[in-house]
Amino acid sequence: MSSLTLALRDSHTMLRRNLLHARRYPSLTLNILLTPIFLLLLFVYVFGDLMSAGIGGSGAERSDYIAYLVPGILLMTIGATPAGTAVGVAMDMAEGIIARFRTMAIHRPSVLIGHVVGSVLQSVMSVVLVGAIALAIGFRSTDASALEWLAAFGLLVLVATAFTWIAVGIGMTGPNAEAAGNNAMSLAILPLISSAFVPVDAMPGWFQPIAEYQPFTPAIETLRGLLLGSEIGNNGWLATGWCLGLAVLGYFWSTALFRRDPR
Repeated sequence: MSSLTLALRDSHTMLRRNLLHARRYPSLTLNILLTPIFLLLLFVYVFGDLMSAGIGGSGAERSDYIAYLVPGILLMTIGATPAGTAVGVAMDMAEGIIARFRTMAIHRPSVLIGHVVGSVLQSVMSVVLVGAIALAIGFRSTDASALEWLAAFGLLVLVATAFTWIAVGIGMTGPNAEAAGNNAMSLAILPLISSAFVPVDAMPGWFQPIAEYQPFTPAIETLRGLLLGSEIGNNGWLATGWCLGLAVLGYFWSTALFRRDPR
């Protein structure tokens, strides 16, 4: 068998292992998924009228704010999912299974690739569920073409991949699963200080650079442009650059830790 075939086989085996773990321990995935759903319902049904008036003026309707909010919630769903990956990696490191894998004749990066692909699949499934709830409460994207929907899906997968690789590195540096989960929650906080809920221009002047110069804001604005037809500008390039940079950084960081960490 060629080295590529072996790598694909071992990665597939590790993916099956991580999906089985996720099925056996659904509470972590459920807790991560409930947060964006709760925020979606909270901001639509509790703050919806007030936020609509604040963004679109007195004549704005709640449906206008739903359209504005949903892209941010979808990205927030992706930002929350890698915390489970960090916990899973930290558990593997603490339980010694990683040390066992190092002694086996397998493609070494496949251990990490299995975690990443499994987490990305969970992110996609979570986005589909949250998107279905958004459609049920009134979100519509009637102007988006099939190509724009495909680009939106690709953007979501790219963001999920980038932050999952960062989460793998966080999990490998954490002394235990609890610390790794707490450290990875910073990835879920970033969307809260982005343009997910209100435009950057509506924020206090001192806070605007914090919201603007981070990866989630250009990704959210790009997703809004693809689904709602708003102006994307250079946000598409910024979002792609952020994601590719974070993915490369996370990959080399994680693989370097995997090769040298004695735990």
